[in-house]
Amino acid sequence: MKTYSATPRDIEHQWYIVDAEGQVLGRLATAVANIIRGKHKPMFTPHMDTGDNVIVINAAKVRVTGKKAEQKQYFRHTGYMGHERFTPFEMMLSKHPERVIEKAVYGMLPKTALGRGKLRQKLRVFADAKHTHAAQQPKVLVLNQKSGK
Repeated sequence: MKTYSATPRDIEHQWYIVDAEGQVLGRLATAVANIIRGKHKPMFTPHMDTGDNVIVINAAKVRVTGKKAEQKQYFRHTGYMGHERFTPFEMMLSKHPERVIEKAVYGMLPKTALGRGKLRQKLRVFADAKHTHAAQQPKVLVLNQKSGK
């Protein structure tokens, strides 16, 4: 039996919309990264872009667990020696809630040319419930749904 490898003509990209309200940041980012990479599809091929596009709404209402709200910081460097800058999680969430989810998802994507290029373009994040991608007719994706057991 031969190993299946997806070809460009086999790949179909879908659009999904995810509501981040009340979702835990890390669990949301993991699920979104898997959708973007295409790992949810049986035709997943690591070197091909088999993933789907994801729209995340209500990014400002995402939550974190434990003491991350007080202790988590985002790092950036100005390029000069000793000029590291740290932004606290609360400030980042209040000023730029889109970047919180983007940084979490991008950290879970591969650090290859595929991860830096095509996969980064598949995520659209909006701070509130309004988005500009109604024409793509995205399917609603429910994450972390508890079973009835």
